[in-house]
Amino acid sequence: MRGMINKWNQLSLVKRIILGLIVGIILAVTIPDVARPITILGSLFVGALKAVAPILVFFLVMSAISEHRSGQKTNMKSVIVLYLLGTFLAAVVAVAASFMFPVRLVLGAGAENMTPPGGVVEVLKALLLNVVDNPVKALYNANYIGILSWAILGGLALKNTADTTKTMISNVSDALSTIVRWVINFAPLGIAGLVFDAIATGGIESLVSYGYLLLVLVGCMVFVALVVNPIITFIGIRKNPYPLVFKCLKDSGITAFFTRSSAANIPVNMRLCEDLGLNKDTYSVSIPLGATVNMAGAAITISVLTLAAVHTLGIQVDIGMALLLSLVSTVSACGASGVAGGSLLLIPLACSLFGIPNDVAMQVVGVGFVVGVIQDSCETALNSSTDALFTAVAEFAEWRKEGKKISI
Repeated sequence: MRGMINKWNQLSLVKRIILGLIVGIILAVTIPDVARPITILGSLFVGALKAVAPILVFFLVMSAISEHRSGQKTNMKSVIVLYLLGTFLAAVVAVAASFMFPVRLVLGAGAENMTPPGGVVEVLKALLLNVVDNPVKALYNANYIGILSWAILGGLALKNTADTTKTMISNVSDALSTIVRWVINFAPLGIAGLVFDAIATGGIESLVSYGYLLLVLVGCMVFVALVVNPIITFIGIRKNPYPLVFKCLKDSGITAFFTRSSAANIPVNMRLCEDLGLNKDTYSVSIPLGATVNMAGAAITISVLTLAAVHTLGIQVDIGMALLLSLVSTVSACGASGVAGGSLLLIPLACSLFGIPNDVAMQVVGVGFVVGVIQDSCETALNSSTDALFTAVAEFAEWRKEGKKISI
């Protein structure tokens, strides 16, 4: 038994995750009723990551800010520019794809009881209110905008304190990072439970009638992940971008796909940035920030489903309105984390640009929830893997300017 455990531990995490994925699929197809208790493993894994992520981010950011000294370089400006650029380009790709492959929906009832935000101002207002949220409440509700703001203020306030205090904060941060490593080692079991639950509940079969819509949605996300992001990466590092792109998709995207939670994937991205040798002062802030504002997948979802409603209703759209939709989708996607329901509930906001009634727009939201089994998984995988990718691109670009060797 000890020999088997040692061999298992010698395998890379990705190989173990793939084995867990295969086991989950086999159990779901062969003995779904007998193996149903395995679903608790998925719930425990995601729950553990979600539980440790807020407090980990709080102490990591506070420690990084408190220990930062004037003259030390961080790449936050470059990272934020890349986040916004990537989200906008994703929206443009989605708009272009929606015109090339127009989707028409069969609308019905199903989402009338939900309340979408009234406009971009309301989305941004919610985002700003999250900044000044009660710190305990922010930790409890995993409000990462609030967690970031209080961690930054706490770090700034601690900059002039005794080194022993900073060391204590750093030690707590390191201890939480160790706990995260322990949790991530259970990823194969958790993913086996998650994939079993997804298949055993018959979610995939229910998506057949929405296959064309899913093809456009997923196709846009794949195009952004494998074409747009590599182009941005190449411009930044001036070498073959695909080793870095595939590493981020493999180490971050796979886990995010099954957990369907950017928050739960924050510890995974932190570990990836550490493995890449990135500056902790940068990634301890950029990764949790990316989980809230770097939303290429959300921009795609908002744009594609909005234009599906437009095509269904026969509304004519010119280039100016298409570009405006791209901008609105970008801003809305960046504020998605501050709105209950995430990207789907921002669809009525984008639909209002074209005069689409709210009751019709909420039916489109209902369609979004139906395809959410796959759409949300792909969206989260793109969003989360891009957080780590752009953080790495920003730092590697600086390394290139300084003549340092970039090894991936």
